[in-house]
Amino acid sequence: MEWTVKHWRELDREELYGLLALRTAVFVVEQNCPYQEVDGKDRRAWHLFARDGAGEMLACLRVLEPQPGSGTAVIGRVATAARARGTGLGLELVRRGIQVAWERCRARRIRLEAQSYAQGFYEKAGFRRTQVPEFLEDGIPHVEMVLERDQTETTF
Repeated sequence: MEWTVKHWRELDREELYGLLALRTAVFVVEQNCPYQEVDGKDRRAWHLFARDGAGEMLACLRVLEPQPGSGTAVIGRVATAARARGTGLGLELVRRGIQVAWERCRARRIRLEAQSYAQGFYEKAGFRRTQVPEFLEDGIPHVEMVLERDQTETTF
């Protein structure tokens, strides 16, 4: 397993293609959810991804840098290839994403919008649901979750 963290400006074509292919496979095809995958936010993000020995993209996420003055990074586009699910890779991905937010983005807080069924998964990484009511994103129920810097100091 090879882990990589790169800012948008550092990604090569093959890496970008792999990220978009995995995200499209998971969110558009598997979840049968047509939505605008290429949303313009990747350009201001750090991209974390794991590839197997053959170079196949197994898991990825992006960390959007905090808006000026906010201190809040946003984790999103968390995807794991079907063949890698149930192996613990997803939780390792999220924990590494948290480290990217703390170290590369200097965030004090991390926010994400989780599909409602995945709330328990994100709680394992320390996230807590906010008071924002459940909402629909592209027809799928979601909840807002946050992690404060002082809640975790996980090191890899």
